[in-house]
Amino acid sequence: MILLDLFIGFLKVGCFAFGGAYGSIPLIRDIVLSYGWIDEEMLTYMIAVSESTPGPIMVNLATYVGSSQAGLAGSLIATAAVVLPSFVIIILVTALLKTFLKTPWVQAVLRGLKPCMVGIILATGLFMMYRNGLVVTKGNITLRPLLLTAVLTAVYFGSRKIQKGGMSPIALICLAALAGIAAYGL
Repeated sequence: MILLDLFIGFLKVGCFAFGGAYGSIPLIRDIVLSYGWIDEEMLTYMIAVSESTPGPIMVNLATYVGSSQAGLAGSLIATAAVVLPSFVIIILVTALLKTFLKTPWVQAVLRGLKPCMVGIILATGLFMMYRNGLVVTKGNITLRPLLLTAVLTAVYFGSRKIQKGGMSPIALICLAALAGIAAYGL
């Protein structure tokens, strides 16, 4: 019975909580206190903890309350219930937008945005390379980060010449991690 109560309670939160994390707190408070799952003081503590941990407050609170009431199964059910409405809405919007995205004027906008995004990402990468790559210690410039960047760039673009599509981003991240360990040690 507790699992059903967790599902229904957090499904209500997921369906009717609008206005972001702080807008959902009163609804979560009402649901949690009406079922008697935790008291007002514990809820206050859990809101503070949920704000300081990664992820949405609703999901963090649902996971905690579900876990405190019914263990792992409770945390899974409460978390699934709180995200289910958003998931369904996203699926429906995606299905409806599929035909909308094929219109010529939307395609024109997307084609115009693509170079802008590439430029923003490139500018961010160059800025990070400049700020973090040129490490100055006691008047000496350390070029090791720039050398690693140059080698990884060459490997990435070289792999595009060798195989269609090039190296996967995950493989490049793993290679960068290994190169960082080799260059700087653990």
